[in-house]
Amino acid sequence: MTTIAPVQELKAQRLRLLRELERKVLWLSAWTIHNANHLRPNRDGLKVGGHQASCASLATVMTALYFSVLKPEDRVAVKPHASPVFHAIQYLFGHQTQEKLEHFRGLGGAQSYPSRTKDVDDVDFSTGSVGLGVAMTLFSSLVQDYVRLKELGDGKRPTGRMVALVGDAELDEGNIFEALLEGWKHDVRNLWWVIDYNRQSLDGVVNDRLFGRIGEMFELVGWRVVTLKYGMLLEAAFTQPDGEHLRQWIDDCPNSLYSALVFKGGAGWREALTRDLNQYPGIRRILDQHDDEALHRLMTNLAGNDMQAVLDAFEGVEGDQPTCFIAYTIKGQGLPFAGHKDNHSGLMTLDQMAGFKKGMAIADGLEWDKFAGLKATPAELQQFLAEAPFNAEGRRRTEAPVVAIPAALPKPNDKESSTQAGFGKILNAIAAEDSELSKRIVTTSPDVTVSTNLGAWVNRRGLWAHTEAEDVFRELKVVSAQLWRKTPRGQHIELGIAENNLFIQLAAMGLSHQLFGARLLPIGTLYDPFIARGLDALNYACYQDARFMIVATPSGVTLSPEGGAHQSIHTPLIGIGQPGLLSYEPAYVDELAVLMRHGLQYMQLDKGGSVYLRLSTRSLPQPQRTLTPGQESDIVAGGYWYAPPEPGSDVAIVAMGAVTPEAIAAHENVARDFVGAGLLVLTSPDRLHADWLSAQRNRGRTAGLVDRSAAPVERLLAPLSRDARLVTVLDGHPLALSWLGSVRGQRVVPLGIEAFGQSGDIPDLYRAYKLDAAAIVDAVARSIA
Repeated sequence: MTTIAPVQELKAQRLRLLRELERKVLWLSAWTIHNANHLRPNRDGLKVGGHQASCASLATVMTALYFSVLKPEDRVAVKPHASPVFHAIQYLFGHQTQEKLEHFRGLGGAQSYPSRTKDVDDVDFSTGSVGLGVAMTLFSSLVQDYVRLKELGDGKRPTGRMVALVGDAELDEGNIFEALLEGWKHDVRNLWWVIDYNRQSLDGVVNDRLFGRIGEMFELVGWRVVTLKYGMLLEAAFTQPDGEHLRQWIDDCPNSLYSALVFKGGAGWREALTRDLNQYPGIRRILDQHDDEALHRLMTNLAGNDMQAVLDAFEGVEGDQPTCFIAYTIKGQGLPFAGHKDNHSGLMTLDQMAGFKKGMAIADGLEWDKFAGLKATPAELQQFLAEAPFNAEGRRRTEAPVVAIPAALPKPNDKESSTQAGFGKILNAIAAEDSELSKRIVTTSPDVTVSTNLGAWVNRRGLWAHTEAEDVFRELKVVSAQLWRKTPRGQHIELGIAENNLFIQLAAMGLSHQLFGARLLPIGTLYDPFIARGLDALNYACYQDARFMIVATPSGVTLSPEGGAHQSIHTPLIGIGQPGLLSYEPAYVDELAVLMRHGLQYMQLDKGGSVYLRLSTRSLPQPQRTLTPGQESDIVAGGYWYAPPEPGSDVAIVAMGAVTPEAIAAHENVARDFVGAGLLVLTSPDRLHADWLSAQRNRGRTAGLVDRSAAPVERLLAPLSRDARLVTVLDGHPLALSWLGSVRGQRVVPLGIEAFGQSGDIPDLYRAYKLDAAAIVDAVARSIA
């Protein structure tokens, strides 16, 4: 009698239990979606949705990863449509509740797509906007190395793998390839992307020829490619006589035909193989050895749905080279509509679910039971879950101390300056200090580092890279203002021209305290109009509560000679409308210093967020003033009276940003005819608007009390008469300030930019677009008339 070695016995036991848990994960994910669509009351008649087929294709891979392969330091971005699989796994770990599974896609329930901020289970990266979660793992790997090489953490955390579970159709997203190129440039490491190659997308079947190039593309940028194509049953069949013909037939089979045969089942396979391969005796023998059910099981035995093949692939990889696993799977594997081209958003009918439930041996009333229908005992399954390496530390979200911000940031004393230049000088002064603040700031920019005034910071703090690299121009004694030496000690990560990469890099850096236990204060710069180019990634970053500062400059038609393509119009509206992002547009450098200090603090608050500073290249005469604490508070709150109105005044000019000098000149003119007219300078319509809405909501009755406290914007406008006219002006869309009329019912005459700009100098453009002093005076006259 042969005795199985202890190691082999343990592996056999692990494989057995993983296959059992794979069945449970498949069941729970399918049942969660079924319950939401068919059993829960539907009050609005809309389809709740879910993706049972997409879940099924990844059940094996995710079971292997979470219950055996992953470690606590690893971080995972789950394919959006596999969210129910993730929730099922977390439920088995004890990090998700039955109640929230029952309310999947309902208010307060488990989210449609994994969410760091809205789900109770252990989500590493929010996903949902296709392709962005994939890139997030790449930039998080860079951040992990940045923190490790600079010894910013506690030094106790092992280096983890950043893992993305990628739907094959996600590879249609261009941002993934932008990220791949950036990762190659920065020598990215410890990165796994597992492609769920089920060859089906929302509208059809993935093109064969296109995907055939994917592996080559990864290899081109230095990745290791591991293909999981055939499972153990098929590999065994290939060793039989004429088995090579069966392999060749499957290799040559178009995706569409293969998917259709998966749906047709054993009889369909038999007909196709008999038609094409009946001349080979070995193939006839294989067909004779298998009934229709067994033949279907054989022909659908792809490696991505074969537990042993998946384990072999994952455990066969060593080292930190980025690795792409192409896992061949079947969409809907194990479900009645497996392979059907319409299964992406398809749902099992009541009859189909009844048959599936019977096949899973689930008794009525035990649908949510963790171990019902499994052959292994609950005790051994529970012990196996408790010993899973990934779950050894429970929830894995880390913490980091808050970085102290000085009472005041260094402020340049230039008599004339732009806010963009002031930003560069403030940051340069911080860079000159040896402080915790200067150590924790990390900057990044998409190839506009110098033109957004980060050059001085980089000269002092250096470019970050894994290894040392001297500045060749400096070595060859070529005079340059830029001293860009690459070093692991550097604090600027230079990116190529891709705004999606910028915002995902900021998202990764802005979550470093929770991912890697090290607090970073990220600052990213870009041209203001190109916020729109990366808006999906910016929204993604804010959705998962990443903390960073965006410095967007130059802005508006004030950019003048650059023309309409580079002149931003609606970005102030983005600042107001984007959740998780507090936007400011200071006119003067002393305001900017106050707002940068506030932003660096706000980024670290539990109920804080990210900050957007909209700056200008226009050099303005700087007010010679020393701001009082009250004035600083007003600047942070969103605005202050530059020239306070007399009580009951009927006229006020409201200005923001670079056009403030025009508003000042207009006010001097208007004040001669309308004594007591005021000039209000706003720094943040976003902050004023949010606080105004909050104050309105808080005026409801709570415990018998009524909160009637005024919002800052209400206090600012209170000195004016109820019939006062407000002439608003900014270098941006007028809607950003038009809402001020709703605060007290005062009439607004809005000035701003509503059309694409053009080239010209500032006087010409301000005159053409009605932003100059004469236009403001005329607007006041029209409002009175």
